[in-house]
Amino acid sequence: LLLCSLVRHKTQQPTGDVIAAEEDTVTLDCKFETSDPSYYLFWYKQDGNNSPKFILNRPKFGTGNTEKEYEERFSSTLDSTSKSVPLKIQKLQLSDSAVYYCALQPTVTGNTKTLYKNLWSKDNTILHNIH
Repeated sequence: LLLCSLVRHKTQQPTGDVIAAEEDTVTLDCKFETSDPSYYLFWYKQDGNNSPKFILNRPKFGTGNTEKEYEERFSSTLDSTSKSVPLKIQKLQLSDSAVYYCALQPTVTGNTKTLYKNLWSKDNTILHNIH
């Protein structure tokens, strides 16, 4: 069971759960908008109450980096034309069950005010406010 959450700050992911079986392959979608000429897209995995863990990043130009433990089964290709950076996970394992976040850098330019982001908990019962 893969849980794909919605995070909106120039990135958009589908709401709802993505359900799959062990050994399956799934693709988690992420679309983005930016007027910046140079940018990076990041994917993170968060399971349980742990902090999000970096999986990979993809720049507009170049190849990017993938954390070693994810190199074998996790992959992503940034399409700057369609403004998407889907995350493909192969040979699913039970430990892949988590919330996956897509993030865009730079997320904010020329704004020094405090920003607030509301994040729903994994089961959508608790709303956390972070800034």
